[in-house]
Amino acid sequence: MRVRFSAREGAWDDWAPALRAACPEIDLRREGDPAAFDAIIYAPGGDIADFTPYRNARLVQSLWAGVERIVGNATLTQPLARMVDPGLRQGMAEYCVGWTMRAHLGMDRYAQDGVWRNGLVPPLAAERPVTVLGLGALGGAVAAMLTDLGFSVTGISASGRAMHGVRALPLERLDEGLATAQILICLLPDTPGTRGLMDARRLSLLPPGAWLINPGRGTLIDEAALLDRLAQDPDAHAVLDVFATEPLPPAHPFWAHPQVTVTPHIAAETRPATAAPVVAENLRRAMAGRPLLNLVDRGRGY
Repeated sequence: MRVRFSAREGAWDDWAPALRAACPEIDLRREGDPAAFDAIIYAPGGDIADFTPYRNARLVQSLWAGVERIVGNATLTQPLARMVDPGLRQGMAEYCVGWTMRAHLGMDRYAQDGVWRNGLVPPLAAERPVTVLGLGALGGAVAAMLTDLGFSVTGISASGRAMHGVRALPLERLDEGLATAQILICLLPDTPGTRGLMDARRLSLLPPGAWLINPGRGTLIDEAALLDRLAQDPDAHAVLDVFATEPLPPAHPFWAHPQVTVTPHIAAETRPATAAPVVAENLRRAMAGRPLLNLVDRGRGY
């Protein structure tokens, strides 16, 4: 099978060996006659903006979990699959659990200043309500790991689908899930329906001193409203990995805010070693006319 690779400069050196190892039958190229390609492997930063000439491609496989930068492309009529692989799930779960544990244990309360604060004892995990907003592949992995640690987890998703050990709520009951969230983890995709979802009203529903952890999409949160909420609640904190504008401008108030921790969009990376076998499987499915993994629903946007 002949496959076109289109991603940011420098990605070829990381991906080509892994893809060829996972899929020995692949004829992987960075250029050529568009009509000659059976599939496209794509990531933002690549050189394809018009998919029309790739009329014989049976699959456009994204290397990113988020597809908001491509799903609205009117020239993209080929089947589009997003990336969900073991490395992404594990990386996101580790990031979210790590910051959840920091919040839960109050690690920042023990200043190294000679003061013996042995009255500051955290509760057990079962006494700490955590809400995971978004129960897709990544949110589900986060909720499962937190549940295994004993946390009381509420999961909110568009469908309200059941998940073992998790109190599941549909998105229509978001307010209810926010009201108990001492720790809120945001993992919804970027769609017209989720942009600005966490506005001033919904942020005000969080309990006093709540932590907000957002490694999902920066468009989910009204940044000005979040700053206002933090000003009103000096014990609250936000851990932000994604932003409306990236890279986050050096003058942005988040950088110097004592109640905000900024991480530079590193919560979950697509790693060639774990993702290449998923790409290989989807390529084989496309060539054989079998159902694709992680096929994007254009109407829903993910």
